[in-house]
Amino acid sequence: MSDASAKISPIESLKIADFRNFIVARFFLVVAIQMQMTTIGLQVYYEYLQGYKKEEAAFILGLIGLCEAIPFIINSFYSGHVADNFSRKKIILISTFVLFLGTVYLILFCNGTFPALKFFGYWSLFVVVFLLGIVRAFLAASTSAFMSQLVPRNLYTNSTTINSGMWHIAAILGPVFAALIYGFRDGHNAITTYIINALFLLIAFTFFVLIKNKPMPERKKDETVLQSLKVGLSFVFRKKMLLSALSLDLFAVLFGGAVAILPVFNAEILHAGPAAFGLLRTAPAIGAVIMAIFLALRPPAKNAGKLLLFSVIMFGLFTIAFALCTNFWLAFVMLFFTGAFDNISVVIRHTILQLMTPDEMRGRVSAVNGIFIGSSNEIGGFESGLAAKLFGLVPSVIIGGCAVIAVVFGIDQANKDLKKLNLDKI
Repeated sequence: MSDASAKISPIESLKIADFRNFIVARFFLVVAIQMQMTTIGLQVYYEYLQGYKKEEAAFILGLIGLCEAIPFIINSFYSGHVADNFSRKKIILISTFVLFLGTVYLILFCNGTFPALKFFGYWSLFVVVFLLGIVRAFLAASTSAFMSQLVPRNLYTNSTTINSGMWHIAAILGPVFAALIYGFRDGHNAITTYIINALFLLIAFTFFVLIKNKPMPERKKDETVLQSLKVGLSFVFRKKMLLSALSLDLFAVLFGGAVAILPVFNAEILHAGPAAFGLLRTAPAIGAVIMAIFLALRPPAKNAGKLLLFSVIMFGLFTIAFALCTNFWLAFVMLFFTGAFDNISVVIRHTILQLMTPDEMRGRVSAVNGIFIGSSNEIGGFESGLAAKLFGLVPSVIIGGCAVIAVVFGIDQANKDLKKLNLDKI
């Protein structure tokens, strides 16, 4: 830890009013999104897939992720250009409101306002997942770029750590709220979950409104959309250190993400119900929050490269350990550690992203980051579902964990300088 890092209070960024409003708004936004996706997964599994073989059920749950990833990837190429040319605050506000409208659709679906929708079964729920994929593309490009406008450069690591910690707290509460409400008194209370979901989105919208408008960074030259996209992609691929960090997270989440098939693993391997699933779903986030507190006190600066490689290897090892669990609490502990080590790589990656990216390119680079990382969660969910169908539930998770470790060694060989990474010298 450098002397400069030691002088910064762990809550230094929270002294800035706009950053506080941003954190609160993003907290409720993430809780709402997590609640929505968790409830959709529970609805699909418990209301439509009972009687299916566990491998087939896992595959269909994996399709939920793919349904979100495809529109996310397609729109990310354009969303980055938009975030660098239009008000990032307005993009966030519009996206949040569209998510609210999607939640209203889910409420109407559940209360039978449009009976025709029931004819299509769980595919009607996939409509909102597809919409969420589009919206997330614009949120991914604009939120990170907008946050960088709220704090000075010397607080990038501090603000990223706080932001990551709050994100993971929200990721804890969202699935817990969804699972507890949905499974309350052994019922399927999806409509109640969606109503609370809509309320949280309105709260997020309100706090985003409170943030002062920020001027757009000055563009050095006018570019067409295609030129703009090409510049963003070229920038990422020229920065070997940034590309290596993004690739590590991409493949770690792609191969090691077992979250999408947790409903099946929870029911078929651990023999637990919806409420237990909600707790299991939050285990990685709880680990991430505790790690975020530690990183706020001891920022990962001097030995960031070695720590990045080590954390992804440990993520892979604990993923394998999780696959071998038949006891609920042991599985919870293994997932806890996957989240803890994953958050180390998240903080380091985001800090590199902020430090290396010029202000006028933050939207496009954030969009590329979103394609690497954001979509990998959903595609990883599809990969997990497909692998479960082909190889079986437990073997698929073990194979994924082994693939994560192999990727670490591959990237280490491709970029020998990664071990020398020092965030204070960027």
